[in-house]
Amino acid sequence: MSDLILVIDEGTTSTRAMLFKPDGTCVAVQADDLTQHYPESGRVEHDPSEIWTKTLAVARAVIDKAGGADRIAAIGITNQRETLVFWDKETGEPLAPAIVWQDRRTAATCRAMKEAGHEPTVQAKTGLLLDPYFSGSKIGWAMENWPQLKEAGDRLAIGTIESWLIWKLTAGEGRAGEHVTDATNASRTALMAIGSGNWDDGLIELFGAPRKALPEIVDCAGRFGETTLFGAPIPICGIAGDQQAATIGQSCLQVGDTKATFGTGAFVLTQAGRIPPTSHNRLLSTIAWQIGGRRAYALEGSVFVAGSLIKWLRDSLGLFGNAAETEALARSVKDNGGTYLVPALSGLGAPWWEPDARGTISGLSFSTGKAHIVRAALEAMAHQAHDLKTAFAADGVDWNCVRIDGGMVANDWMAQDMADILNIEVERPEFAETTALGAAMLAGIGSGLFKDLDAASVMRGKVETFRPSMDEDLRQHRLSGWQRAVKSVVVAASG
Repeated sequence: MSDLILVIDEGTTSTRAMLFKPDGTCVAVQADDLTQHYPESGRVEHDPSEIWTKTLAVARAVIDKAGGADRIAAIGITNQRETLVFWDKETGEPLAPAIVWQDRRTAATCRAMKEAGHEPTVQAKTGLLLDPYFSGSKIGWAMENWPQLKEAGDRLAIGTIESWLIWKLTAGEGRAGEHVTDATNASRTALMAIGSGNWDDGLIELFGAPRKALPEIVDCAGRFGETTLFGAPIPICGIAGDQQAATIGQSCLQVGDTKATFGTGAFVLTQAGRIPPTSHNRLLSTIAWQIGGRRAYALEGSVFVAGSLIKWLRDSLGLFGNAAETEALARSVKDNGGTYLVPALSGLGAPWWEPDARGTISGLSFSTGKAHIVRAALEAMAHQAHDLKTAFAADGVDWNCVRIDGGMVANDWMAQDMADILNIEVERPEFAETTALGAAMLAGIGSGLFKDLDAASVMRGKVETFRPSMDEDLRQHRLSGWQRAVKSVVVAASG
């Protein structure tokens, strides 16, 4: 019987394939790391061919574990958002490196657009702000600086990662692939009007994007073509950007439900219902999902550096051998020793939006040890989340509870610190890979295994709750120290 769901979870640092049963049980996982390319300061690139080759390999591995393609009912895809791929529609080969969401090369362009007064229009149409994080300015830069893209003419295809993977999965001998993107990924390009769900001609002109190269915008659940690369046809039935997929995987289906994912970056989404929310505190309005042509929206806060900070402390500074050691290091000291780490290694995201900000470690003394620095790094996760909670509350959407996920939250110390600093309950699911789970839920709906998201939420499983227990004076002391540290970074960047 074909009842297994294959999920392709293509992230920033790795690509993986996972197999799910309809009850949410994960029965197989295969993953491979992706190479990070940093050609210049502020630039981050991936090799689209490596992404495709490794994704294909991990998918084949788990399909073999399942007993063959005829055991797979559907494929769900979730992906790092805002990252762009440029390819040739005739050959199916990439024409340039992929520009990663972390890339800052268009900071000056975005600043000039702000100074020219374009940000209010962009925010009103897209729910986004003018920042190099989003895809639109990346497209404009690429069209100006990579001549092979213009030379490709009508052969040029542009899409985010899920578009690239769907094209490659559905292409065949003498047959072009399906060129589609789902509404969640499209809403992160700054080219889509989120109220209508369509590409906006004014935004396309503003950013210099070639309209014919863009994909068709589709739902998050349905049938979006099929792949025959694995021995038997398998339909592609679910698509969502990683943060929206995690929101679904955490069953944030009611207005006010909030999830926070701590992966490479940290991203908080609060479900906002059927009307696009408006932020007056530099948060983002985004599409949570689109099914049957109907959209649900979310308010989002984006932090650029979370798990990537721990990776940097491990790989570049050599403070520990693996991420699991950070919990013991944090517990080995009674406090941070006055040390604060502002992880602006690729600028500051919400609510500051300072692309030129740089990270700092402050409050150092001869008594500071590596454990204090590691603890300060983990504390920065709760501090950044508190900055976001303050902004959400100012927009009238305070959190009563937050559902956390992502690779970092396996750390019990960090999960408890989050509850203490936010002063609310924190829920952690037993199965933490909620991004992949959300893609599986969407594929289950698209393939007919589930009627709707409510029915698919049976896949979420059990949760563990962390409750605040920190002394209020200590909590305020921590927050005051963080505010001084982060404001010094913001002032330095803006000055």
